[in-house]
Amino acid sequence: SLVGNSRELKVVSGPLTLSSLGTNWMLEILSLIRSDGDPGWVCSVLNWDRVPWVEYGPGLEAARKYPPPRLLCFHLPVQLFPKSLQRSKAKIIYTLRCPKDVVVSLYHFSRIVRLFKDPDSLDCFLEDFLSGNVLYGSWFHHVTGWMGLKANKNIFSITYEDGCLPQDLQGSVRRICHFLGKELSEEQVAAVVENVSFQSMKGNKISNFSQMSDKYMDHQKGEFLRKGICGDWRNHLSEAQSQRFDTVFREWMQGLGMTFPWD
Repeated sequence: SLVGNSRELKVVSGPLTLSSLGTNWMLEILSLIRSDGDPGWVCSVLNWDRVPWVEYGPGLEAARKYPPPRLLCFHLPVQLFPKSLQRSKAKIIYTLRCPKDVVVSLYHFSRIVRLFKDPDSLDCFLEDFLSGNVLYGSWFHHVTGWMGLKANKNIFSITYEDGCLPQDLQGSVRRICHFLGKELSEEQVAAVVENVSFQSMKGNKISNFSQMSDKYMDHQKGEFLRKGICGDWRNHLSEAQSQRFDTVFREWMQGLGMTFPWD
């Protein structure tokens, strides 16, 4: 079992995968905060070794051996997240992203990861997404479940859109630091912001997943870090697809009492 304490941090991404939700971005931010803005760690140690993905066997074993303060990553819906951790003093950061951008990003990601079925078309993939027929299930169910715990003082939610612009990212880094109880100097915050920019991460061979074996990822079909922009869905979804998405989104979110940057 994993028992949480105040020196632990859990990063919970929305459903689906690392490339689609800003999880890699958040893990980079937290790794840099942990190292006071020094990029040495993120430039020398692979993402999953710095922050074990607990829902996978090797990640769980690594987490058990990880000395505090631990950084751990989950993609689990709230009903599968360990209750002992929910009741603990561990800090939980929930990261989410505009679901239309998630659809587009995951569509491209599924084409390069060999373990995934190559999508027939974006339109077919969109329908699978809206019906929850994707890895980790429904985005809508995942988000409504975790947002139902937003009153918990040990849970901090943030969107990828909160850091799309450098000035927004600086404020987001400060808010994360405050949540964690770890204050950084202006210079250290600036170092974090510089090293988590999309161009910095894309140029870092440890962060851009170019080190991942061809056994798992077809690097000839595309890159792990593709664009990293907000609103790219407008370049891919038709008006009809966008309206179809909006209808499902409203049905799920109408009782949540929340607004999002992409609303």
